[in-house]
Amino acid sequence: MKAVVVYESMFGNTRQIADAIADGLADANEVTVFNVNRVTPADLEFADLVVVGGPTHVHGMSRASSRAEAVKWADDPLKHVTLEPDAPGLGIREWIADPATVLAPLFAAFSTHADVLTILSGSAAAQIDRSARHRASRRVSAPQNFAVTKSDQLRDDDLILARTWGIIIGKEASQLLVTPASTQTEP
Repeated sequence: MKAVVVYESMFGNTRQIADAIADGLADANEVTVFNVNRVTPADLEFADLVVVGGPTHVHGMSRASSRAEAVKWADDPLKHVTLEPDAPGLGIREWIADPATVLAPLFAAFSTHADVLTILSGSAAAQIDRSARHRASRRVSAPQNFAVTKSDQLRDDDLILARTWGIIIGKEASQLLVTPASTQTEP
């Protein structure tokens, strides 16, 4: 199975999660990781599974205004954050809504968010999930969220959880690919 991980990251946490998910997927699959600003339609042309993730900004997927705010945070020495080389650029919101974006037959969605209850922070993963389903891609797993602490660090176990989730979604996607569509049920 060919898997592609597409992510958006402002300060590196979402990129780290994307890499960990890809590491888990790589145990039994061909996998490639792309920043949303570098992925092309050709990169997804033969993919069976696309895993899409981004940071949660203002309760959902980032917007141009929230990415501009991230740039300001990176310029503030009191924030202690460094902007990723490909940030801010294009966001997952714009990429997934672009009619030229053709998703793989199967998808999974993830996001990073502040280390508070998801009901308080919101979830970009939930919005990515909804958008991908509207694009006729089939969900492999429920959206997954990973927490970022107040000091802008991932929680200690989140990279392990992300790698494990990558293994799980790889196995689930492989099973869905060999099961006739008429016998499949929505996870």
